[in-house]
Amino acid sequence: MTMETFNRCEWCGDDPLYVQYHDAEWGVPVYEDRKLFEFLILEGAQAGLSWITILRKRAHYRQAFDDFDPDKIARYDEAKLADLLQNPGIVRNRLKVETAVKNARAYLDIQQTEGSFSRFLWQFVDGQPMQNSWLALNEIPAETAVSQTMSKTLKKRGFNFVGPTICYAFMQAVGMVNDHVITCFRHEACKILANNK
Repeated sequence: MTMETFNRCEWCGDDPLYVQYHDAEWGVPVYEDRKLFEFLILEGAQAGLSWITILRKRAHYRQAFDDFDPDKIARYDEAKLADLLQNPGIVRNRLKVETAVKNARAYLDIQQTEGSFSRFLWQFVDGQPMQNSWLALNEIPAETAVSQTMSKTLKKRGFNFVGPTICYAFMQAVGMVNDHVITCFRHEACKILANNK
C-alpha cells in the first residue's frame, strides 16, 4: 500500500507514521479493555499537543507505563512518579503523569463494578459505531452531545483529562464514531468493520 495510491483524510498528511496510524488504526472499533485504557491515557497526554507527538512517543509510553497495565499503574508511588518525570520519552507533565495513576484506579473501579470497561464505554453509542458522512475535514465537530455525556460520566467516576473534546478524539480513535471523510478509502472499510463486529 503506497501513500500515493489512496485518497485519505487530509489531517494525516504524508508523515509515514501518521499515514500508518490513519490507515490501520484510526476509526477501527476497539473492544478490548486494556487497549481502550491505553487510548484514553494517550488522548489525555495529547491535550495541548499534536497527536503525531504522542504517536512518536507511544512506544516509550508503553515501556514507561508497564505496557499500560492498569493494575501496575494504579500502584505507582512517588518514587515511580519521580522516575517518570525524568523520562524524556514521554510528556513530562506532572499533572498528566499523576492522572495516568488516577485514571488507572478509576478504570479498575469500573471493571469491578461494571464488569467490563469496554461495555461501560460502548454504552454511550449503544454498542454500535456511529457512522458519519462528512465531505470535508472542517465539517467534523470537536465535540458532540455524546462526548459531553461521556466526559461528565467519566469525571464522576474519578477520571481526569477527559473533557468532551478529548472524549470525542478518543471516540474517533477507537472507532466509536467513523469520522473518515467519505472520499477517504478508509471510510467504507471502517463502516464494514462496524457492521461485521
